[in-house]
Amino acid sequence: MSLTLLLATLGLLVQGSSGEITLTQSPGAKSVSPGQTVSISCKASSSDVYGSNYLSWYQQRDGEKPKLLIYLASRRVSGIPERFTGSGSNSDFTLTISGVQTEDAAVYYCQSFHVINSQYVFTQ
Repeated sequence: MSLTLLLATLGLLVQGSSGEITLTQSPGAKSVSPGQTVSISCKASSSDVYGSNYLSWYQQRDGEKPKLLIYLASRRVSGIPERFTGSGSNSDFTLTISGVQTEDAAVYYCQSFHVINSQYVFTQ
């Protein structure tokens, strides 16, 4: 039995004269078996993430609202299982799910915060 994790970004930021930031996640989709470990990469273009760690991860199951899993790159939200871990800094981040369970079938998003030309901006 396998399940599919769909990976996407929470958005593309275009900030006029401040430039453009995109978040790129990979792989785009992955089919895994329960018990396996999967890593999801999130890379920011152009500008490093503010404070090196203002990166969040969300999970959205079918028909549900996005749920915050990880904030500040590696801090797990209370109540989120320990199998979800975040790591990375600057512009390169990873969400790892160790021992994937069937309920982990979902879309996973990363979201970042940047300072560009003294302007504070989120990807959205």
